[in-house]
Amino acid sequence: MSDLVIVAFQDEATAFEVRAELVSLQKEYLIEMEDVVVVTRTEKGDVILHQAVNLTASGAVGGGFWGALVGLLFLNPLVGAAVGAGAGALAGRASDIGINDDFLRDVGAALDKGGSAVCVLIRKMTADKVADRLARFRAKGRVVQTSFGKEQEDKLRAMLEATKPMGTPSDQMGLKGL
Repeated sequence: MSDLVIVAFQDEATAFEVRAELVSLQKEYLIEMEDVVVVTRTEKGDVILHQAVNLTASGAVGGGFWGALVGLLFLNPLVGAAVGAGAGALAGRASDIGINDDFLRDVGAALDKGGSAVCVLIRKMTADKVADRLARFRAKGRVVQTSFGKEQEDKLRAMLEATKPMGTPSDQMGLKGL
């Protein structure tokens, strides 16, 4: 089962730096991601999803190849390639792998204008090594949502957020355990 982690940042640049670091970690086999998306909200309030993989383009390339191959069978590879590319692009645009795009747009709508978020669907990771490599982003982000257990989520918050979470009102008032 995959874990979802969403961390918001004040600016776009930090989110793209985090994504680049996560991709580097994946190349080193320290993390295995199912999906990683940077969500940005412009100063006008528009939400933009920056997908790691452009499914429309990859669908067009794959469709063009298979269309040309089928076209060769019917002695018209150019028509086959054009039809295949069009069909592949439509199929790529319609498919949604990883994190649901509508959910990501909702996350983006909740961001401050000019802000961003990194949304990661993690299959598995070497947590201590990933945390060490992401330490340079300490006190720059805010954990929006995770599917981690409480202990893991608290560790992530302690690493990324500038201040410790205040806890529940009963914790703050010294009423813990009552």
